[in-house]
Amino acid sequence: MKLIIAMVQDEDSEATTQALTEHGQRVTRLATTGGFLRRGNTTLLIGVEDAQVDDVMGVLRQTCRRRTAFTTLVSETPMMLPASVVEVEVGGATVFVLDMEHFEQV
Repeated sequence: MKLIIAMVQDEDSEATTQALTEHGQRVTRLATTGGFLRRGNTTLLIGVEDAQVDDVMGVLRQTCRRRTAFTTLVSETPMMLPASVVEVEVGGATVFVLDMEHFEQV
């Protein structure tokens, strides 16, 4: 048994959750915020049998896409340099697959 923890952008979370549900997966959604851009993300918790990991990863690859975003970087130094706008690549999914010792629904 595995626990898949997937952090996806809010823009992809609805389609990803729907696709996972259509593939017979139960998904728990948590509202989270990324540390770098401080934008909304969704963390998905998905408990699966070992043989289902590839199926879930396939759904994540199909529904979570990379995109370009612009963000303002503000200097946190005492010199207070002017803020600058930079282009960054965001999106896709950050995924952790963990072994589960025990799983139970009560």
